[in-house]
Amino acid sequence: MRFLIKVAFWLAIVAILLPGGDKHATAPAPEVSPTEAVSAAGAAMSDMGRFCARQPDACAVGSQAAAAFGQKAQAGAKKLYELLNDRPGPNETGSVGKPAGRPAGAAQPSQHTLTPADLNPAWRGPEPRKDPKRPA
Repeated sequence: MRFLIKVAFWLAIVAILLPGGDKHATAPAPEVSPTEAVSAAGAAMSDMGRFCARQPDACAVGSQAAAAFGQKAQAGAKKLYELLNDRPGPNETGSVGKPAGRPAGAAQPSQHTLTPADLNPAWRGPEPRKDPKRPA
């Protein structure tokens, strides 16, 4: 819970320090130096650290809410994980699958169609030189 409060606080500080996009603002923007912003942020963070000491009931309810939210998020992640992993995908793609009515060991029509002439190589490299000076 403290982490979320800290993140929200620092995001608010960053949003405040970003330059505004409204060029037609009628009221002058307050001048806040970066050192003042950092000191104010430090004071706010030290005040946040004592929040549970000042408001123990609110802190207890907040921690229970955070725990319940964490449990729900964990259960949702577990369901999503199970959903993604329990459905086995197809073992074969549609383009490679066996056609209906064909035995498992039978060759497909597109296999074993090469003729003996197709199996002979069309080109051979040059014969190695037979140089009597160099042994093979």
